Amino acid sequence: MSRPLIGITTYFDAARWGTWVREAVLSPPAYAKAVDRAGGAPVLLPPLSQGAIDGYVRGLSGLILAGGVEVDPAAYGEERDERLEEPQPGRDRFETALARAAVEAGVPVLGVARGMHVLNVALGGTLIPWLPAAVHHERHGASAPHVVQVSVSSKVGKALGDRIEVSMPHNQAVKRLGNGLLAVAWADDQIVEGVELSGHPFCVGVQWHPERGEDNRLVDALVEAAMP
Repeated sequence: MSRPLIGITTYFDAARWGTWVREAVLSPPAYAKAVDRAGGAPVLLPPLSQGAIDGYVRGLSGLILAGGVEVDPAAYGEERDERLEEPQPGRDRFETALARAAVEAGVPVLGVARGMHVLNVALGGTLIPWLPAAVHHERHGASAPHVVQVSVSSKVGKALGDRIEVSMPHNQAVKRLGNGLLAVAWADDQIVEGVELSGHPFCVGVQWHPERGEDNRLVDALVEAAMP
């Protein structure tokens, strides 16, 4: 049986090889390795022309919206907080269009950290632009592990159970859920840490990085959903 093709979004940045420093298409290798372990074939997707999106969606069996720089608040009608990293509006536009096209085509999707935010914005939702100011604490920006409560009836819960310990600093969070999205995982202060799209075969977003470490169950679930 051929392996399903799983697209992984990427970004442009300067990279060094030998004596050269050039702009490159970059992706942390953990994504590709996790897809390979799960039995998929990883394909890196540079954020280029939106004209390529239809071809990507037709050719892919699944999609990972990868983590990275926070989504530009202009994408959901908010002011940018000066404490955020410099946004990547070209990447934002490409990935939100890709997410919408994948959802409409029924392609299995896993949004990771920033990728969950992209998915939410693509479906008409909004984000909290600077989370510490909204919750009045800094715990979400810390790297210390914390426990997330998960709905056991959700796809995330069926893969991971009702509780999972995660470590993922983040400065943005879901505010208004996108159309059709359900909250399925929460931190102890009720900040949403997992979402999934009602009625879709597999469209999930999580605030943490399931591709890291030894627990590959969410990536396994994506690849299983992508199998013919």
